[in-house]
Amino acid sequence: MMKKFENFVYAILDKKSNKTLVILLTLIALAGSVMMLPTKIVKAKMLPGKSDNTFSVYIDTPTGSSKEQTYKVGKCVVEHLKNEPEILNMEIYAGMGIPLDYAGLVKGAGMKNSENVAEIAVNLTDKHEREETSYMMVSRLRPVIKKACEPLVKGTTVKFVEQPAGPPTLASIVVEVTGHNIDKIRELSKEVASILKKTPKLVDVDIMMDDIYKKYELIPDKEKIARSGLSVEQVNNIIYLAFEGMAVAHKNSANEPDQIQIFEILDPNTKRFENRSKQALEEKLNELNLMNMKGMMVPVSEVVHVKEVDSQPSIMQKDLHRMINVTAETDEESQVYPLLEARDMMIKHFKKLGYKVEKEPGMSTYMFDLHLTDPKTGEKYLLRWDGEMKVTLDTFRDLGGAFIGALVLIFLLLVIYYKSYTLSGIVLAGSFLSIIGVIVGHWVADLVTRDTFFLTATSLIGFIALMGISSRNSLLLIDFAKSLMEAHGMPKRRAIAVASATRAKPIMLTAIAIILGSALLASDPIFGGLGVALISGTVAAVFVSLIFVPVLMDNAKAMDLDDDNPIHHDKKNISITK
Repeated sequence: MMKKFENFVYAILDKKSNKTLVILLTLIALAGSVMMLPTKIVKAKMLPGKSDNTFSVYIDTPTGSSKEQTYKVGKCVVEHLKNEPEILNMEIYAGMGIPLDYAGLVKGAGMKNSENVAEIAVNLTDKHEREETSYMMVSRLRPVIKKACEPLVKGTTVKFVEQPAGPPTLASIVVEVTGHNIDKIRELSKEVASILKKTPKLVDVDIMMDDIYKKYELIPDKEKIARSGLSVEQVNNIIYLAFEGMAVAHKNSANEPDQIQIFEILDPNTKRFENRSKQALEEKLNELNLMNMKGMMVPVSEVVHVKEVDSQPSIMQKDLHRMINVTAETDEESQVYPLLEARDMMIKHFKKLGYKVEKEPGMSTYMFDLHLTDPKTGEKYLLRWDGEMKVTLDTFRDLGGAFIGALVLIFLLLVIYYKSYTLSGIVLAGSFLSIIGVIVGHWVADLVTRDTFFLTATSLIGFIALMGISSRNSLLLIDFAKSLMEAHGMPKRRAIAVASATRAKPIMLTAIAIILGSALLASDPIFGGLGVALISGTVAAVFVSLIFVPVLMDNAKAMDLDDDNPIHHDKKNISITK
């Protein structure tokens, strides 16, 4: 068997057309595999979806909505989730966030404290006992629930939040709209959100800003209060008691370590307004009366003025610039491709609106940012991409740097060992070509799996690990071929063929061991990319080492022995096989 393979390799080396064909086919395979990334045949992502035993539903009704309106939307969501047999239990947290979990730490669930927010904690059966993953369930339920529940209160946003597989981020895609003019920033944020909503595969688009709405301030008239024989404290207390409720006394109990507050509040029907007008509020105040020091009843409306004002929204800042975040999640898709599509749409859209649009110069992790300039006022604004997309770019940049660093170190060590740039380059070329197997392996895995199989950060880690394995194969061939030429005076081509045939068996045994060991990782939801990269990359490395590297060795001048060597190329019929 080894003799046949030796003759096969020698036949390739003996004819220039065969060597040209091998090089050409290898380059075509390399170009074809690399082109699978921009053509989306193989898609890149930071980490794939993670199936968990829980997920959350965030509900944001318009700023100023009542707790009853928010709870109404929450009940609608729960009614739809009740029909899912894989859901064990749920709980609505109205006016507050759920107890902090991994995702809530970054998304600010613990800081929610207003009537227009609610969160629903959903617990599922164990992930090992159900066929449907949590992220597939969320993808299936999201459009149904949003269509049924968001129209209940106009302007409501219902978001499904899954536990992140990697570093927790605010959202899959975050656009930071920054500048100095807050009113203009609000307008730009709405434009950005409308574009993201039109982008395929983007869901749960939301603008992290408070709505500006009309509200009413109750201003005590201190002069009238004093003339009426009342105190400002009396007026404040009855207003709090009527609209918010307050503790009026305390109760001691032997079974409780602390005092128990006696909280008094009006009946909900009594507090309810007929409409949201100033007149309705004044009529409600007219129903409240206070007794002054003379025993006379004074209507609260006589000593309190009602003033209509605009609400004061929260203002976020970053790097001394005012900022509004626009967030979006991806629906079973990498963040890269919707971002690129949305970015192109934004460039065209803002140019139509008259803005001067400039791209971020240079190749950095901020290279997708857009700089907008208003030609009328000269004001500048920045659209900065953040979220999981930023983490993805940072990770791939760092792994790319690690890969380049590994290449440089391997090359320097080989130059020191061989004292030849040519042989060192052959080893590196053979190592790099394992990327053909890595990419093709992900394409095959995507064909045989139900979900999209992404090229992830763990896949790149596997590719970097393959550098050592592939380099070892090439080193064995070069050293063995040189020893045959020097010790036995074997011709170069025959020595290369014998080396390839002799080292094929240990190379294949090593490859089989790696494949069997990596098979355990291939089915893991997070480290599956690492397993597939090691398996398919090792297979490619074997073919490259035994076919392509010998062709490069035959063309390398560094493989030729010097003419003054005492053992020269005269012994043409010597052959060593095993």
